[in-house]
Amino acid sequence: MKEANAKAYWSANIKLIMGYLVVWFVVSYGCGILLVDVLNNIQFFGFKLGFWFAQQGAIYFFLALIILYARSMNKLDERFDVHEQ
Repeated sequence: MKEANAKAYWSANIKLIMGYLVVWFVVSYGCGILLVDVLNNIQFFGFKLGFWFAQQGAIYFFLALIILYARSMNKLDERFDVHEQ
């Protein structure tokens, strides 16, 4: 891999990671702590939505982000031709 291509790959990788970290922070900290009072006005499967995010929702969302990150990295690897055969 040429140095310019490696820098572009690394830059795209960092942008991808930062994007997923921002989403993770907003969901876990924002919905689970900061917006809990607002979200508690909404019922979700019989539970207050703020409580659900704090107890289970953030974990489910984190697992979904792991799957999405793996898929995104595979696409990024293919785009820069560094994927595994």
